[in-house]
Amino acid sequence: MTSPQPAEATRLLSLDALRGFDMFWIIGGDYLIRSLPKIHDDPITRELAAQMDHCAWAGFHFYDFIFPLFVFIVGAAIPLSLPRLIERAGRGAAIKRIFVRSVILFLLGVFYMGGVTDGFKNIYLAGVLHRIAVAYFFAALFFCFLQPRNLVAVCFGLLVGYWALMTFLPVPGVGVPDLSQPGQNLAHYLDELYLPGKKFEGTLLSTMAAVANCLLGIFAGLLLKKDSLSQRQKFLLLFFGGVSVLTFGVAWAQIFPVIKLLWTSSYVLISCGLGAALLAVFYFFIEIRGWQRWTQPFVWIGMNAITIYLVSGIVNFHRLAGRFVGGDIARCLGPFAGFTQALVTLAMGFWFVHFLYRRKIFLRL
Repeated sequence: MTSPQPAEATRLLSLDALRGFDMFWIIGGDYLIRSLPKIHDDPITRELAAQMDHCAWAGFHFYDFIFPLFVFIVGAAIPLSLPRLIERAGRGAAIKRIFVRSVILFLLGVFYMGGVTDGFKNIYLAGVLHRIAVAYFFAALFFCFLQPRNLVAVCFGLLVGYWALMTFLPVPGVGVPDLSQPGQNLAHYLDELYLPGKKFEGTLLSTMAAVANCLLGIFAGLLLKKDSLSQRQKFLLLFFGGVSVLTFGVAWAQIFPVIKLLWTSSYVLISCGLGAALLAVFYFFIEIRGWQRWTQPFVWIGMNAITIYLVSGIVNFHRLAGRFVGGDIARCLGPFAGFTQALVTLAMGFWFVHFLYRRKIFLRL
């Protein structure tokens, strides 16, 4: 549902801008980078283009960072919004909002992934919006009922517990888990048994790590909200805290590989460590230095992130751009054809979110 309401004055601009930066790569930024080797083919452009694809299994590319960064941002926004609702309408109202928002996000995810086109037995329940909905639901409920120190304990328990289950618990028909290849782990086994519809690699069990991902975002939001800290202190704590989490994640990866499909604990720490450091950089330039004009296009996206995600998936701006600069025009453009189509794709995406922003139309869940 959309409502013609302006953004709240208390919104953190750096968080909106980072959300928009994250979505920028989904709505067409990736096509720009992928087109570079056709313009100038060398090891650098090929490596940059490779970063715009997910790792087939173990490893970490920039494209693997986009999804957990969004979950991290979802978590960071929780301490900035839910306390006001609790103070104004009570915890019951907050819980109702959490439940309704999560259900709507989950149903939007079902719709985005094709709904029941192929029948209920082939319904897809392991998409992006599904994961965001479930991670937000549990993390937000934990936030409503637990103190920060207890949230830390829950986050630690989820990450370590998931690692222990995936590492030490024998898998029926497999024996000792083997994370060097798909299908030889407990998460995959549980999905085969209990996940309805189309199967993924390990959706059910890896929800533990996804919730921890969102909780780590909550810690960032709590830090940014802390009135006793100066802006400079917030920046330093967030940046070096992120570097520390990243370092620990790299170390953990030596025994628990970084695997996006399984959402491993090391993957969460590396992603959230990078996310915290990147948020700190955005916070420094936007909130402390006051450099805000460059953020405006990202803010347009960030304040309607779910909307542009849904629309770009249904309309497919990149395919639509091909109608303007494809065919004979593309042949005339030669090696710049892909780059030009990517620019047109982004132009349409930016036009759409700017249209919504100018008219103060925002998706309210």
